[in-house]
Amino acid sequence: MDLFEKLLQNRGPLGKLSSVAHGYYTFPKLEGEIGSRMIFRGKERIIWSLNNYLGLANHPEVRKADAEAAEQYGLAMPMGARMMSGNSDIHEKLEKQLSEFVGKQDTVLLNYGYQGMVSAIDALVDRRDVIVYDAESHACIIDGVRLHIGKRLVFGHNDIESFDKQMKRASDTVAESGGAILVITEGVFGMGGDQGILKEIVAMKQKYSFRLLVDDAHGFGTMGKTGAGTGEEQGVQDQIDIYFSTFAKSMASIGAFISSDEQVADYLRYNMRSQIFAKSLPMPLVIGNLKRLELLRSKPELKAKLWSNVMKLQKGLRDRGFDIGKTNSPVTPVYLNGNPNEAANMIMDIREYYGVFLSVVVYPVVPKGVMMLRLIPTAVHTDADIDATLNCFSEVSEKLKSGFYLKQKLVTV
Repeated sequence: MDLFEKLLQNRGPLGKLSSVAHGYYTFPKLEGEIGSRMIFRGKERIIWSLNNYLGLANHPEVRKADAEAAEQYGLAMPMGARMMSGNSDIHEKLEKQLSEFVGKQDTVLLNYGYQGMVSAIDALVDRRDVIVYDAESHACIIDGVRLHIGKRLVFGHNDIESFDKQMKRASDTVAESGGAILVITEGVFGMGGDQGILKEIVAMKQKYSFRLLVDDAHGFGTMGKTGAGTGEEQGVQDQIDIYFSTFAKSMASIGAFISSDEQVADYLRYNMRSQIFAKSLPMPLVIGNLKRLELLRSKPELKAKLWSNVMKLQKGLRDRGFDIGKTNSPVTPVYLNGNPNEAANMIMDIREYYGVFLSVVVYPVVPKGVMMLRLIPTAVHTDADIDATLNCFSEVSEKLKSGFYLKQKLVTV
């Protein structure tokens, strides 16, 4: 069979919907200044789909730092991979400040979070080692695990009994292979919003020998007293062996980092292929991220405002009888009963009639017959944004229960 013919016969679970979804449900275009209200298809909408947690995307100090750095250095500087010719004092300054903030000895900057996680897993383990990971881990973790040529074991999401069972299996395996165990989970799970059971997992170090890698993309900047992450929130930051996060969420930027003991960080610096063979993070991004980190650390009012909005939104949803699952983070899911066609019709109604833009998740991410609407509160949302959205939810849920989105063929998927 011809390769292209094979691809076109099986376009994948998302690709098969492209003819009706592209440009609206998938690859939508949001225009205007980044904020709680933007333009979608020519009309203003209340936006709940951006991970701009602290509102730094358009903070005046951030915009000034970005512009001045771009003016001074352009996007080419520094040229080459960091190991060869792309290192700078400014890159190392950001690494040092990140290390101090998250309480680790050393840090390695990464060009992208997804790419970095896949590469970190590849560098950390070999065929003798076993990976034990949470069933609801992010796709970057799943892809990294898939590349592992040794044994990999998955435990039920946030299920310590399942974790214990898999750790027994992993321990038996490495006793024979002479390898080690790497446990991977998340600080905050980006879909359901629940925190990983970090405290329970690190307690298992008294029973088993393993190292813990935590992806805290949604926890960095939003969780903990100082914003240092979910480990700080749960009082176990010092027991996380390898701490990973991205600049794409609370910092509203590009890039990522991984922090650990000095010798482990140095090992990663010399063995992560995605960084060794890739151009260094451009100087304007490094300088911009230094400014963002400064604001994250010096302006606690940003996180306070974020959490004020989180509480208002989540309390409002609960008071109106909505199921928002087990979230204990800013990520706010709303679970409703319905099929993909109802979900598509409802989202169109929400966007076009109510002026609210949010994301919807259906099977296979959630069980059949369930749809999940996902909202990301930020520090720049207003009470008016929250009130309008709560009223929207109350009305569309009644429409959903009445069968309106089955009768009204707004779109067919």
